[in-house]
Amino acid sequence: MSLQHSPSGSDTSNRTAWPSLRVADWINTRDTLHMWTQIVGKLRLAHAPLVNHWWQVALYVTPRGLTTSAVPYGDGAFDAEFDFVEHRLVIRSSDGASREVALEPVSVATFYTRTMRALRELGIEASFQRRPNEVEPSIPFADDEQHCSYDATAAHLFWRQLLQANRVLGRFRAEFTGKVSPVHFFWGAMDLACTRFSGRAAPPHPGGAPNCGDWVMEEGYSRELSSCGFWPGGGDEGAFYSYAYPEPDGFATHPVRPDGAYYSTENGQFLLPYEAVRTARDPDHALTEFLYTTYEAAAEHGDWDRAALENDPLRWGRTAPREGPG
Repeated sequence: MSLQHSPSGSDTSNRTAWPSLRVADWINTRDTLHMWTQIVGKLRLAHAPLVNHWWQVALYVTPRGLTTSAVPYGDGAFDAEFDFVEHRLVIRSSDGASREVALEPVSVATFYTRTMRALRELGIEASFQRRPNEVEPSIPFADDEQHCSYDATAAHLFWRQLLQANRVLGRFRAEFTGKVSPVHFFWGAMDLACTRFSGRAAPPHPGGAPNCGDWVMEEGYSRELSSCGFWPGGGDEGAFYSYAYPEPDGFATHPVRPDGAYYSTENGQFLLPYEAVRTARDPDHALTEFLYTTYEAAAEHGDWDRAALENDPLRWGRTAPREGPG
């Protein structure tokens, strides 16, 4: 693989695409939105068949927010999308009907009630655990009056952060021809992630996530991996992360770039503050450096077969200009 410079245009325009959003300024909205995404994410969990490492439960970044994508239901399907432009949850059924739930300052309990009512009106049933996972305390959705904030401006800026992270992570993903996850949003920890796999089995994960069965983590980490992503925590404006499971000897001391990246012994992973990317001369290149060098830490010290797992996503264009498929 080659570390490529950002193709996105001038450095100035690239920087302005990355918004500033201090975690301290929207933490109440963040925590409320976290619970809302758990409710909607569990709709996929209830109806989509298991795909390795729980890939079927994740949400995806869209040009307007976050979506479940198509969820199978009976002989049809439905989807649900958080629209952070017009601030609404839109639920659509393949029979042509749809319902909306406003994204506004209401409690988790109220949002849950409204969402369940919208589903019933569409004839959609959903059986799932009615409390959040991977958080402490785990307040049942129907009883949660504690989380009740929604700053529309902050939610919109968070989506724009995800939009940029998703774009760069997608390019990074394209350089791997081995088993690799989609770039997807896990509502359990509220992070955008992309995971590469060596092809080898991993030792059973010890578990320990709050209000989450150890067997969930065992499935998620059943194969040797290198995972990276973005999380709205870990820095003044959130942080990019990268870790390996199992972590090979030498991983934590491997030299990584750019300046500002470091290994957190507390978190057991490399971190790069979002603001270090946003304020870089070329944010795309700074983030790509982090993704590339931290993956190298896992692959080199873990003795991955890199020649078999990596490739150039522009390989056809480099050999002979031609029209693409379709």
